[in-house]
Parts: sequence; C-alpha cells; structure tokens
Amino acid sequence: MKRRLTVTHQFVNYVPERLDDGVLYVSIEYATVVHRCLCGCGEEIVTPLTPTDWELSFDGESISLAPSIGNWNLPCRSHYWIAKNRVRWAGRWSQSEIDQGRRLDRAAKTTHYGESNTLSLTREAEAAQIDNVSQPSWWRRLLGRRDA
Repeated sequence: MKRRLTVTHQFVNYVPERLDDGVLYVSIEYATVVHRCLCGCGEEIVTPLTPTDWELSFDGESISLAPSIGNWNLPCRSHYWIAKNRVRWAGRWSQSEIDQGRRLDRAAKTTHYGESNTLSLTREAEAAQIDNVSQPSWWRRLLGRRDA
C-alpha cells in the first residue's frame, strides 16, 4: 500500500460506482465528499459536510477538508488532513484518543442540533434502513444506485 501525498477532485451529482484512487468526489447536492482511503487500502471513505462533521473549502483550484479524517473503524486506521489538494499524514491515535474524539463529536451534535433532534435524526436513519421500499435513500441517490 502506498500512501498518497496529493489528491485531485471532481464535482459530481452522483458518486461513480468505481472510485479512482486519489480522487475526491464532491457532491454539493448531497453535501458529501467520497474517496478511496488515501493509505492505499482501497476502502471507501464518506465525509458528510455538516456543521458538526466536515467542512469543505474550494479556492477555485484546490479543495481542503477539515477536520482531519480518521478511519478508526477500518483495519488501516489511517489518519490524515487534506489541505489544498495535499495530504498531510497524522499520527495514529490510541483507543482512548479515538473514544474521546467520538465523545466530543457526539457532544458537538447534541449542542448544535439539540438532544431531541439528535435522537430524532437517529430514529429516522434507523427507520429508513428498515422501511426502504419506494423512494431510494439519499445515500443510494448519491451513489446513483437506485436498484440497490
């Protein structure tokens, strides 16, 4: 596996079925950036653009994502920053650092959305997984997979 040091980007309506290495696919419509892990493991990484998740900056030539991307649920556990199409590799986090980061993420969501809204969003997501009959989910629409 070879770590990437730079990336390119494509603004898309739907994420293609096959992701190219080193390309960040940006969907403004779905407020999401998708790419293959930059460590080279090939896993698909999804970074939602929200006030409590990631922020995208575009300067007309390059993009940046903040905060860092920590792939804690993947075997590679890669951790990196993307700034002006350059990848800056960050150090590995211990399990206690990961747990603390997750607590801070939950607290930020609760502060921003409020406790009842956070629970409501979670319940809606669970219901969408169970009752996924007529309308394709936003995630499927983003991926352009209407029949999945």
